[in-house]
Amino acid sequence: MPSLDEDESRRRLTGERVARLATIRNTDGTPRLVPITFAVVDGLVCSAVDRVKPKTGTRLARLRDVDVDPRVGLLADRYDDDWTQLWWVRLDAVAAEHAAGDLRERALDALVEKYRPYRDDRPDGPVLVLTPTRWTGWTAS
Repeated sequence: MPSLDEDESRRRLTGERVARLATIRNTDGTPRLVPITFAVVDGLVCSAVDRVKPKTGTRLARLRDVDVDPRVGLLADRYDDDWTQLWWVRLDAVAAEHAAGDLRERALDALVEKYRPYRDDRPDGPVLVLTPTRWTGWTAS
């Protein structure tokens, strides 16, 4: 089965609307997996804390996890009943929270451009920035 090189992995991830973020729970070291919206800015994957989707607060568990252990994984994939169309991209990364600054603002601009709900309610929380350390990808064809 063909693997995807870094450029093709990056292209496919950038085009997706949702991915799954894996962090390491700071309480017991088990994985935490959540779907996220994201945008790629200067080769970095950025996701915002927003108010559009219901949450219990702005200090999300994933942010607390990253405070303790910044190693994360991100997975995007495409499923189709025609299994020749299947693919996935996994990114291993180091995550950091950005509560202010130029990168946060550019990330928010990119997220507003990518997701219509953010145009009506621009996120005002921190941005989680993933710096890639390894790209892995696979495609059925």
